[in-house]
Amino acid sequence: MTVPGLDWPRLTAWMAAHVPGAGEASSAALISGGKSNLTYLIECREHPVVLRRPPLGHVLPTAHDMRREWRVISALGGTPVPVPPALAFCADEEVIGAPFYVMGHVDGAAVRTKDELGDLPPEQARRLAERLAEVLAAVHQVDYRAAGLGDFGRPEGYMTRQLQRWEQQWERSKTADPPEYDRLVARLRERMPRRSESTLVHGDYRLDNTLIRRDPPEILAVVDWEMSTLGDPLADLGLTLTYWQDHGDAERASVPVAGDVTLAPGFLNAAEFATHYAKVSGRDVSDVDYYVAFGNFKLAVIVEGIHARFRQGKTVGEGFDGIGAAVPTLLTRAHRMLDREAP
Repeated sequence: MTVPGLDWPRLTAWMAAHVPGAGEASSAALISGGKSNLTYLIECREHPVVLRRPPLGHVLPTAHDMRREWRVISALGGTPVPVPPALAFCADEEVIGAPFYVMGHVDGAAVRTKDELGDLPPEQARRLAERLAEVLAAVHQVDYRAAGLGDFGRPEGYMTRQLQRWEQQWERSKTADPPEYDRLVARLRERMPRRSESTLVHGDYRLDNTLIRRDPPEILAVVDWEMSTLGDPLADLGLTLTYWQDHGDAERASVPVAGDVTLAPGFLNAAEFATHYAKVSGRDVSDVDYYVAFGNFKLAVIVEGIHARFRQGKTVGEGFDGIGAAVPTLLTRAHRMLDREAP
C-alpha cells in the first residue's frame, strides 16, 4: 500500500507493538480537509484509529509539534472538554519519517460548509452554535495545573510572544512583501492589551476542528490541538470569529481556509456567538475587536505558510492553488477591526 506520508510496512509493525487493541491494520486513507498537519483514518480488524503527523515539507520551527498535541489530548481525557481517546505516541522518525500519534476514532462529522451540515432545522443549528461557544468556554475553564499542564506554556506575556512568534513565522515563509503587513504589526504592538487572563487555549478553534453529532446537536470531540498552549482566552475567541462568516460578508467569503457553515439557517452570527460565550464563561469581551484583528493577522501568516508549501509542491490534497490570494484580504480585515476598535 502506498499512502503519501506513511511507510506502511514500518507503520503496521509499530502499531502491532504499540496499539494492539485495534487489531491488524488493513488500510489507510488521508482524511481530506487538512491544510496543516496530516490526518489519516487507519482501518483495523477490531476498530478504526486515527493517525496525525506533520506536513511533508516546509515545517517551521515550533510548528507541528506532535508531542505537544499528544500531551494535551492525553491530559484532557476525563475533563468536560471532549477529546478523542489518546492511544499511542511515536517519537521515532525512522517509522514514517516524522513523529506521530494515534488516537481513537470518534464517529462524528467535521463540518465546514452549510451543505455538509445538511437539512438541519434552524433551532438545532442554533443549538450547535451555542454548544460550540460552550465547549470553548469549557476549554478555558480547565484547571490546567490539576490536569498536569502547569508547564504547558508561559502565560505571562502571551500576546507579546504570540506577535513575535508569528512575525518570525512570516519571515521564514513569506513569498511577497505586502505593504500593509508592517503597518499592521506596528498597530498590533501599539494596541496590545496590557493585562490578560491565562487559561488553556486551543489556538485554532472553529467548527471544523470539532467532530459533531447533528441530532441532537452536540460537539463529540475537539481535535487539531497543534497550536494549543497557556495564554489569553480572548485570543481563542478572536480567532474563532476570524473564521466566522456572516450574511452579506462577501469579502470573508473569498477566504478559502474556512467554510460557510455559519451561514446555515438558525446559526448564530458572530456577535451572537461572542455574546453567548460571554454569558457562559462570565468573561468581559468588550476588547474582542483587537483579538479578531490579531486573529486575521495570525491566519494570514498561517495561510502564507500553506501557500509557500504549495509552491514547493509539498502539500497533500486539493484546494491549495488559490490560497495565497487570501493573505492581503486577511491583512486588510485586520486593519479594519483595529479601525473599529480604536477609541
